Amino acid sequence: MHASASSAPRTIHLSLADNVIVAVDTIDKGVSVHGVTAIDRVPRGHKMAIKPLAVDEPVIKFGQIIGFASKDVVPGTWLHEHNVGMRDFERDYCFAQDAKQEDILPVSQQATFEGFRRANGKVGTRNYIGILTSVNCSASVARFMAQEIERSGILKDYPHIDGVIPLVHGGGCALDVKGEGYDILKRTQWGYATNPNMAGVVMVGLGCEGFQISRWKEAYGITESNMFRTMTIQEVGGTKKTVAAGVEAIKTMLPIANQAKRETVPASELMLALQCGGSDGYSGITANPALGAAVDLLVHHGGTAILSETPEIYGAEHLLTRRAATREIGEKMVGMIKWWEDYTARNKMEMNNNPSPGNKAGGLTTILEKSLGATAKGGTRTMTGVYHYAEQVTAKGFVYMDTPGYDPVAATGQVAGGANVLAFTTGRGSAYGCKPTPSVKLATNTDIYTRMIDDMDINCGDIVDGVSIQDKGKEIYDVLLRIASGEHSKSEQLGYGDAEFVPWTVGATM
Repeated sequence: MHASASSAPRTIHLSLADNVIVAVDTIDKGVSVHGVTAIDRVPRGHKMAIKPLAVDEPVIKFGQIIGFASKDVVPGTWLHEHNVGMRDFERDYCFAQDAKQEDILPVSQQATFEGFRRANGKVGTRNYIGILTSVNCSASVARFMAQEIERSGILKDYPHIDGVIPLVHGGGCALDVKGEGYDILKRTQWGYATNPNMAGVVMVGLGCEGFQISRWKEAYGITESNMFRTMTIQEVGGTKKTVAAGVEAIKTMLPIANQAKRETVPASELMLALQCGGSDGYSGITANPALGAAVDLLVHHGGTAILSETPEIYGAEHLLTRRAATREIGEKMVGMIKWWEDYTARNKMEMNNNPSPGNKAGGLTTILEKSLGATAKGGTRTMTGVYHYAEQVTAKGFVYMDTPGYDPVAATGQVAGGANVLAFTTGRGSAYGCKPTPSVKLATNTDIYTRMIDDMDINCGDIVDGVSIQDKGKEIYDVLLRIASGEHSKSEQLGYGDAEFVPWTVGATM
């Protein structure tokens, strides 16, 4: 990565192979940068051609194809939707070519954090009681339970409990109970019920819904206990009685959950969810590679990191298949890419429909460009596993989970998979938080960090001013350890997380 001199508008030439530069500062028409005179005004975060491009010639950024010229352009031209198009191209997957045995520190040398050790050996970073719902029809009752606990003031007597959270959703019925959508919801509910950040769970249903609690319990061999209770509104006898029963169940859980105490545990107990939302032209240059450096550190210390958002690695998946530990792992990822190609085609969509208007305003032109930047969050370590949405993540190290690109849906799958901490990069400014898993927000540029200071935890914009990717990665890693130990992130301070449980809905609503 090479930045231009400070006397001119700052630009970045990411790779010697690139035929574009990225504007760190706005480049006005007629200004000379990188030996080229701008013939257009180039907004900050956007791209300018530094070589002539003929129609259909690849546009290269990060040393990779991000699109194709849709018309002839000359050096100094602003490159964006009006002159850059997207099409598929052959990618060499080179399965497992770059896989290597990772150097993992022994436990005695690993960094530590203060976590809650659970009976099953897993470690939580938070201590919540959750109210899950089998169906949207029981959502209000779940909220009423949580509100009643809040109104009672009883939580002040239990300082080791982070809260009681109603995790409601819009589905659970009018679905094929033998289909993919049912299986996804089943896995998601189980994943939240067993996430190590949950001390206890009450699940409430209506009673007649397609997603039957009894069938779900049977599928996972679940038995009722003093820290896991289920009930339905129809069986208990209506709204008021169910709220009272749920509140009573939660009150019996509180003293038990409050007995949990933080203890020093190795960083290998961390499972980090990786997210990016509201991406911009800086995302793949600052925050995402810095988060990737933090991921490399975490893996070195024995931990796990989950990269996701399949529509947002599309076109860059060949960089991940090369890092797959085995050919089978790489082929599993490619199979997911093909599923998405079919899924979008059946729904009369296209994969390049992913970059949002905000992404494009921030300088991202195609899904290929967005994907290359998004993939940088995953660092450089060997990919040890590939998982379907909301599957329990069992492998250590860097892994992948298939999810949509929509952040709340993607993060819900990762938390269901076991993530106990989450890092979220944003360039346009995303307002997001997560319960039961704390979310740390990384700003890609200094402007959005200062403008949304109440939402942003870390500024990665100073990378363009000379802070190294490695130093920023260490800063991110250290903040994650502090958050895992109980320090509240900005989104937690604001109270985010109750509304961000959004299971992936696949298939027809009947």
